[in-house]
Amino acid sequence: MPTYHKDEDAIARLTPEQFRVTQQNATEYPGTGALLNNKAPGIYVDIVSGEPLFASSDKYESGCGWPSFTKPIEPANVAELSDNSHGMVRTEVRSKYGDSHLGHVFPDGPRDRGGLRYCINSASLRFVPREEMEAQGYGAYLDQVENVA
Repeated sequence: MPTYHKDEDAIARLTPEQFRVTQQNATEYPGTGALLNNKAPGIYVDIVSGEPLFASSDKYESGCGWPSFTKPIEPANVAELSDNSHGMVRTEVRSKYGDSHLGHVFPDGPRDRGGLRYCINSASLRFVPREEMEAQGYGAYLDQVENVA
């Protein structure tokens, strides 16, 4: 089992937007994320640590302007924290090992899939296509990714 951690070299390679989102708890503008409309099969990993976070089979179109998922691919890799900023009470989600700000989770997701909506910034994610998962060390998650066209 690989070990994941906050990688200073990966942080140094972040774009200004990725740094702002992951390290300074910012939010990308709705509808602007590179992965918002990605429909390819694969997994989404933390851009800083590489820890697996979400599967394409759990991604859905919520209409909120950010990639949305019904659940984490590896629940132990997603930490949930109370967020009382901006005059709201929300639940922030961060990667456990990379400590990257990912986004927030809300209880308004599809009821038939658990009822949660993980609203995640594209800037905090790196997409690993299904055909590259094995080579990049994510073969253990292949059974959780639908091979859709």
